[in-house]
Amino acid sequence: MLIIPVYDFIVLPHSTIYIPMDNLVDLGGKEASVNDKVIFLVCKDRLDYANITKDSFYSIGVSGIIAEINKNGFAVIDTKERVDIHNFKKTKETNEINEYTIDIAARYDIEDLNKEEEKVKLNKMKSELSRFVQSFQWGFMGRAFIVQWKSLNEIICAISSWLPQTNEEKYALLAEDSEKKRAEMIENIIYEYINIEQINTEASSHEDEENKKLYRENAIKKQMDYLQKELDDLHPENMSDISKFQRKIEKSHMNKEAKEEALKVLGRLKQEGSTSQEYGMLYDYLDFMTSLSWKKEKFIPYDLKEARKILDTDHYGLDKVKKRIIEEMAVMNLNKKQTGTILLFVGPPGTGKTSVASSIAKAMKRKYIRISLGGIRDEAEIRGHRRTYLGAMPGRIMNGIEKSGVSNPVIVLDEVDKLITSYDGDPASALLEVLDPEQNNTFTDHYLNVPYDLSDTMFICTANSIDKIPEPLLNRMEVIEFSGYTPVEKLHIANDYLIPNAIKKIGLTKKELKFTDSGIKNIISSYTMESGVRSLKRIIEHLCREVAVKIVTGEDKSIEINKNNYDEYIDSRKIHHDIVNKSTKPGIVTGLAWTSAGGEILFIESTFTKGKGHVTITGQLGDVMKESIQIAISLVKSIYKDSYKKFSNNDLHIHVPEGAVPKDGPSAGITITTTLASLITNKKVPGNIAMTGEVSLRGNVMPIGGLKEKLMAAERAGVKKVLIPKDNQEDLKDVPDEIKEKLEIIPVNDVKEVLATLNLL
Repeated sequence: MLIIPVYDFIVLPHSTIYIPMDNLVDLGGKEASVNDKVIFLVCKDRLDYANITKDSFYSIGVSGIIAEINKNGFAVIDTKERVDIHNFKKTKETNEINEYTIDIAARYDIEDLNKEEEKVKLNKMKSELSRFVQSFQWGFMGRAFIVQWKSLNEIICAISSWLPQTNEEKYALLAEDSEKKRAEMIENIIYEYINIEQINTEASSHEDEENKKLYRENAIKKQMDYLQKELDDLHPENMSDISKFQRKIEKSHMNKEAKEEALKVLGRLKQEGSTSQEYGMLYDYLDFMTSLSWKKEKFIPYDLKEARKILDTDHYGLDKVKKRIIEEMAVMNLNKKQTGTILLFVGPPGTGKTSVASSIAKAMKRKYIRISLGGIRDEAEIRGHRRTYLGAMPGRIMNGIEKSGVSNPVIVLDEVDKLITSYDGDPASALLEVLDPEQNNTFTDHYLNVPYDLSDTMFICTANSIDKIPEPLLNRMEVIEFSGYTPVEKLHIANDYLIPNAIKKIGLTKKELKFTDSGIKNIISSYTMESGVRSLKRIIEHLCREVAVKIVTGEDKSIEINKNNYDEYIDSRKIHHDIVNKSTKPGIVTGLAWTSAGGEILFIESTFTKGKGHVTITGQLGDVMKESIQIAISLVKSIYKDSYKKFSNNDLHIHVPEGAVPKDGPSAGITITTTLASLITNKKVPGNIAMTGEVSLRGNVMPIGGLKEKLMAAERAGVKKVLIPKDNQEDLKDVPDEIKEKLEIIPVNDVKEVLATLNLL
């Protein structure tokens, strides 16, 4: 079998081709003879015989057989079917001969070409070519040669050396499986590139002078377009903007509406010229349109084990979050497409919301784009500006898609709870279309003014709280809570992630700086108060810089951070958490509160002074807590029948310390009620007993949020017993065991049960 490389030459199946014997060069150096089997390999570039590999050839070739070697020095080869080239390697190399082996498999055509239709096309093509060659001196011989052609394949093979197409374009004919499409490609090639003399001949066939002129004009314009294309191929650096955008639009896979709009703007760009005032605006629009990825990405199934490994490597804990992500990826594998679910990560700062989203993109092997929405007040930031405005720009969503270079990135919408509604519009409402899987397949940015399919994009939102997110927007998202870390979890995170990363970032080594667990625990308790680990990371990096100075100056060679010396390297002030009062008075009760930095204990104080029943509230309380105070007063009056005299003959003052800090939220009801009950009965409530829960006017204790953070704050402050709403018992499964073991947790159903537990009834 002969292995024949061909370059810049069309070879197709089921045709007869003529090749000079001098050009019939076998890779192994064998002599060609009649009845030899032949495999044509199509070269990607001119062959370097000293360095031949399987990458030198395209993956599709053609088999054939030498039917004749005539006296004129031509080999007549009958080609058979196309073949897939699976392997190519050199098996022997000497000074005299090389041996190569290939693995091939038949690649069959799609036989969708009507034989009668092919015959009509063939006869028409032969007629056109006969007329074309008659103006040449060798026209008579050419016509005699044309008559012998039996298929469109033979025509294109015979004249391929005359055609100005690139090797890639010629190979495209061979790679086409459909016989019908291949025939159409052959027709287009030959008709498009016939010489200008043919144009004159065709034009002269029109009797009407106006038709002659129009035909000639169109034909010459077509020829000029081709020549311009060839010139652009030879010198791409000199390609005009018009040609550049024309090619980009053709290759962009735009939908019908987008392509029509792009071609319309391209037409205006041609008319306006580079000196026009609008040229820059039109250029920027087309540049952005053609930079977007309009092609639907092929779905590639996810490796769930590998994804879980990546999530575990990047993040400690967060088991519920990781489990939900793996479930989402499993559903995508089954459906082989994006699910449309919008995930909302909610939790305190520094708990890993954004970094987990980055790891999700890494696990999915997809592009990652982060868009910060904090402080956005203009709807155009989401939807883009209309092109009628000066300086119009696309919105942040489409900008993110353009930067990613794909149509299916993972986009993180950070701080979605910090959008601002103003006279410029409501950006939260603009997000409704973006995040609605039923609508975002035709998302229309005002700048583009054509629909773009966002259904393959995975959106992940983050927020510190859901309270400020509008209800319609919140309904489109699935809330996944990120709770704060316990001191034990912070210790693991510091050892496994923060310290190694900080040491590497600063340029130290593990031998030069070591941490003991006791030292890390003291840093956590003394210098951090938030639920996340952002402050802990900052403190550790600061400590590493302090150590770096001592190492570089030669003051120390190796330093160990432990419980005795940790504060020597940190110049920040220690954080003092509130602790429970050992000695209390009637009217003072310990409550629990949730803040954006985690949980804290909260003292509520009350006292009577001589007066006429006025109520004074201090401590910067919000409307919800003020309503809780009114409910608590009414409850205490109804429970303690004689208490109304104390309320009417005295002024009541209720205070929550740290008056500079605003406080609000539906969880202080039972604490306020207990404070007033303690004041009325003149009985003390032990300081190591804390409580959380809202009350109704009927005395029911209603559930609250942030239980995990509140119990962590209680344990840290020295609380021994905590009263919680009975409806929150389910939430205890999310509380770490080391916290529950140190607290006596008592679920309560109504306010009388609370008072009875504290011996206030």
